[in-house]
Amino acid sequence: MKQSREQWLEERRGSIGGSDAAGILGLSEWSSPYAVWADKTGQLGEKQDTEAMREGRDLEQYVADRWMEATGKRCRRRTQMLRNPMFPWAHANIDRWVVGEKAGLECKTVKPYDAKMYQEGRFPDRFYVQCVHYMAVTGAKRWYLAVLVLGTGFYTFTIERDEAEIQALMEAEAAFWEYVKKRTPPPTDGMPSTTEALSTIYKEGGGEEVDLFGLDAAFDRYFQAKKSMEEMEAVADAAANEIKAVMGNAEAGLSPRVKVTWKAQQRTTFDSRRFMREHPEYDYSGYMKEQTIRIFKVKEIK
Repeated sequence: MKQSREQWLEERRGSIGGSDAAGILGLSEWSSPYAVWADKTGQLGEKQDTEAMREGRDLEQYVADRWMEATGKRCRRRTQMLRNPMFPWAHANIDRWVVGEKAGLECKTVKPYDAKMYQEGRFPDRFYVQCVHYMAVTGAKRWYLAVLVLGTGFYTFTIERDEAEIQALMEAEAAFWEYVKKRTPPPTDGMPSTTEALSTIYKEGGGEEVDLFGLDAAFDRYFQAKKSMEEMEAVADAAANEIKAVMGNAEAGLSPRVKVTWKAQQRTTFDSRRFMREHPEYDYSGYMKEQTIRIFKVKEIK
């Protein structure tokens, strides 16, 4: 019986998938250990599709076709969620299985700003970790990676099975899964995905005041970082002003190292508050969007 999307999402939350692995290790710019934990414990809800996610799905078959054309190999789709009794906390939703080999294929579509990496024969660590995870779950001897860089090029890579890498990754995943089982959050970090997860879980506010005893080290890091940021911004502003003083009214400047532009731009804005004040006879309720946000501030008590 074919699963509904809701059933598939619920099953996916019950174990670690290939796309979760890099987040658990802190190797993904899109995820983090805390964000994966929040997702697996059902606290984030369904993730909204992005344009990149949509493009990746829609172009998956095209990438697989290009890979078959480039390598002369054949592959087929595997739709079921694969598991391995050796690693009960893990699952694999693979893109393709290679015909006649104990191997799989991961299809990726990426933006052109990363083109140089692929041209040099490199690819992101998060792709590598994902493929290692799939080899662990499926027992595959190798995993192929096909990358379509939009409008730029098509690249193929082969990742051979490495037992030491698989063992290290599975040990890290097993340790992480203990956080999920116990519903105990892993340590937080400064990743945007961690910030977003915390804002989602604790979006309402309204709780009683809590004792923050024992967080002096965190307060020290916070104030030191803020001070450093202010100092670096002042240095950058001073450098910018030195350049502006030389440019004067010129809109562009050129040196052997850089090109600088300083152009005037016209900006038109609509003063909605003034319009509402001058036209109180209109009903604006249908145009008002209410949103609850929590403002985080840290102030030293003098």
